[in-house]
Amino acid sequence: MKLNLKRPIIFFDLETTGTDTTRDRIVEISMVKVAPDGEKTIKTRRLNPEMPIPAEATAIHHISDEDVKDCPTFKQIAKSLKDFMEGCDFGGFNSNRFDLPVLVEEFLRAGVDVDFRKRRYIDVQNIFHKKEERTLVAAYRFYCGKELGDAAHGAEADTLATYEVLLSQLDRYSDLQNDVEFLSQYSSRGETADFAGRIGYNDKKEEIFTFGKYKGQKVADVFASEPGYYDWMMKGDFPQYTKKIITEIKLRSIKF
Repeated sequence: MKLNLKRPIIFFDLETTGTDTTRDRIVEISMVKVAPDGEKTIKTRRLNPEMPIPAEATAIHHISDEDVKDCPTFKQIAKSLKDFMEGCDFGGFNSNRFDLPVLVEEFLRAGVDVDFRKRRYIDVQNIFHKKEERTLVAAYRFYCGKELGDAAHGAEADTLATYEVLLSQLDRYSDLQNDVEFLSQYSSRGETADFAGRIGYNDKKEEIFTFGKYKGQKVADVFASEPGYYDWMMKGDFPQYTKKIITEIKLRSIKF
C-alpha cells in the first residue's frame, strides 16, 4: 500500500518532560517526511528542554538531563524546523491531543509563527480506537505482525511504527479512503479552533466555549458582555495557542 498524497506528510513523535501540553517541553523529536512519490526523509533530534527532566519521564523514554545538556534548544532549531515542515500535512499516534499541542506551544515560545490551520492531521490512534481499541505496541503487532519491544517509547521507532500502522490500516479496511483529507476528518474527534479543545464551533461555524460557565456560548458574545473574561483567560493557565485564537476573536470586534 502506498499512501495517496497530494503534498508531503510528516509523521512525527515527541518525547517530553511530562504530559502537560502547556508547561512541558520537548526532549526529542523524530519526523518521517513522506513525499507524494513515497520517498521518505527521516530526521531525529534531541533537544535541551531548558528544564529538569523528571525521573518518571526518564523512566519511560530513557533520556536524562545528562543526555541533552549539550543539545540545542527548541528555539535554536525552530526556524529550520519550520522550513522542513513547510507545505506538509501531519500524522501521528495520539498526536491531535498531545504532540501537536506541545509542538505548537514550543513554536510560540520560540517566537516563530507557524500557521497550522491550513494543514490536515491524521491521528492513527483515533483510527485504531475506532476500529480495534488498542495501544501503539498492540497496534504494531496487530496490523504489522511485528514487535516494538525495547524500541517502544523511542521517538524514531514510534514514528516509523505509526507510519507503517496507517499503511496497514488502509490495506485492512476497505472503507478507509486513501486520501489525506478523508483520513484527517475520520481520525479527528470533532473540529475545534484550538488544539487544546477549549474553543469549538457551533453549527454556524462560529467559535464557542467548550468549557466552564459559558460552555456552548459564542466567544465573541461573551467577550462583549464580560470583557474581564478575556483578561482572565489571558492571565490563566491556558495554552499559548488558545490565547492566540481568543485574541484573534477579540480583535475582530475592535473597530479602528
